Amino acid sequence: MGKPDPATFHKLYGAKKPRAVYYKKDFLDYLFMILLTIVVVGACYGRGHVITKIGLVLCAFMITMFAIRHGIEIKVPLILRKPQQILHTLAYKIQNLRPIYFVALGLLLLENILVTLTPNLPHHVALMRKIDIDLFYIELISITVFRTVILADHLCKRELVREVLMQTPWRRVVKEQTNITLEIMHAYCTGLLTHIITIAPWYLVIVYSRFSVIFLPVTILMSIVIHLKWSKVFNTWFYRDHWLGHNSEFEFIFLHGPHHDAIPSGMIAVAENGFLEGFMRFTIGAPIAFYSPFIAFLLYTIEVAADMRGHQYIPGLFPRLPKKVMETFQHSTHHYGPLEPYSIAHRKSMSAEGDDSFERWLPDEVRNSIELDEELTGFKWDNPTYRRTLTLWDKYQA
Repeated sequence: MGKPDPATFHKLYGAKKPRAVYYKKDFLDYLFMILLTIVVVGACYGRGHVITKIGLVLCAFMITMFAIRHGIEIKVPLILRKPQQILHTLAYKIQNLRPIYFVALGLLLLENILVTLTPNLPHHVALMRKIDIDLFYIELISITVFRTVILADHLCKRELVREVLMQTPWRRVVKEQTNITLEIMHAYCTGLLTHIITIAPWYLVIVYSRFSVIFLPVTILMSIVIHLKWSKVFNTWFYRDHWLGHNSEFEFIFLHGPHHDAIPSGMIAVAENGFLEGFMRFTIGAPIAFYSPFIAFLLYTIEVAADMRGHQYIPGLFPRLPKKVMETFQHSTHHYGPLEPYSIAHRKSMSAEGDDSFERWLPDEVRNSIELDEELTGFKWDNPTYRRTLTLWDKYQA
């Protein structure tokens, strides 16, 4: 890859409006975003599905929490003042697609065509669909159990949560009189709802596609190859999408904002995204939903769990993120103040011991992903927010 061009990575139709928090003036836009979330969840899972019912309850909770935490100001919503932003967002997503996305989509379509053209072969489509749906629910339930264990530890140590956050920029939200239990529950429900809608594209692929036992070895192998290719371009794709999520006011309010509205705990995380953002990213962005469901299952399970672990920025709580990881990973800086870095924010370990297990499986494009921020925004690795965060690890997780 040549030198990154800011004109490409920072392209905007309209004015740049950096955002990292919601305000009470955003209430009607937020309400509309939640209504769209309900529509998407219902359309994907079906009106009577238990996941849709859970999603409806979670959406109602989110609206209530917005009113409690931010207040309500009735103002003409952004989506009505600037409806062209909808088309701009679609354009951004399409322009940011990588060629490997179309390879994955093509593989899925090819398998379905071949199954249709060879009805006499023992494809066992019904059996495959049953297994794939079972895998979907195993992923959903196992991640939810993991998230619930994190919740339990946070509730048991809720005063520690308050104490730590009051030493960070989150003190604007978390104060002595703040109902910290409610903040913790808000983070938990944010993660639940984000998870439900983020894996919805995968559910649609499982339900409406026809997978074959005969082609399974080939599709598994091809999915692995495609994902290895995807991992090499993931950081540049993510940087662009993430930058938009903070510098386009529309994208922050409707897509990325929920990810930053909750306390920086592993409970909030799925794939670095908000509610509708998760659906869009895995529909017109990341190709994982198009892989063989067996590979998609492994990747969703492993990567969502890793993202949850990688967002535990309150030390002393489960799942404990080792300081060694914090020393080579600066996404915490992004959640604790500055908008930068926008990339995955990892720097290859320079320790004498060499790479640890966390780094060993990462491609170089990820291991040194922070270089993209350094070139595009002048990001400095040694910065005050990073140093203050590490002191919290020294204090609470020595």
